[in-house]
Amino acid sequence: MQRFLFSSKKCTIFAVEKRNAMKKLFLTLAMLAAMTAVAETYTNEYPKELTKLAEKWAKKGEWRNGFNKANPAPTVNLVEFYIQYHRNPQQWDALFKWLQETDLLAIPAGRMPLPGTSLTVSVEDGDNWCSQDDLRAGKGSESHRQKIDFMYVVRGTEGFCRLDHDTSAPLADYKPDRLEYSFRYDRLQQFTSLPGTFNIMFPCDWHIAKVKTTEASQTLRVLVIKVDYKM
Repeated sequence: MQRFLFSSKKCTIFAVEKRNAMKKLFLTLAMLAAMTAVAETYTNEYPKELTKLAEKWAKKGEWRNGFNKANPAPTVNLVEFYIQYHRNPQQWDALFKWLQETDLLAIPAGRMPLPGTSLTVSVEDGDNWCSQDDLRAGKGSESHRQKIDFMYVVRGTEGFCRLDHDTSAPLADYKPDRLEYSFRYDRLQQFTSLPGTFNIMFPCDWHIAKVKTTEASQTLRVLVIKVDYKM
């Protein structure tokens, strides 16, 4: 009888250990499945509550400072916009005030300071240059750490790509506010920007600009304003 009880106890312990091992296995498989499902992360993601707050703030237009020429593109990370605006309202207010009060088609091409601010704007007349073959060859990628790229097309159509964080990696050492990447062509998020919308590339937005589009003309005028990124 004692031998039977001892044997039963061993079987019970073994059964419990087996169940625990199976639970750990199922948990590991579930985690791997979740990691796979989260692939193709193109920009930082935030809790739903913060995302809703930022969306409401952006729609209300508290950031506009009188600017009514364009709206944020659907690709803009509104949480990053919300955070950076509130950390640095002086520069953002000056940016939107200048855009509203300036004839953006009449000003000369080139780089210039925004009056009364530490901001600079590049007025670029040219063509989309980055072809699909260039993208397959891994050309054109960048991100920045110290500056935010505010990009506003005032004439034409600009093509963009954003890189998938899960399959991209830095190519070389960080240069003066520029980092380039290796990336998978099939994981690029490709989109266009038209007059009436603007894009903002934050440090979490690894991107390629001036990608050739399907439009007949690739000629455009785009403004790129460098805004300080505040930690």
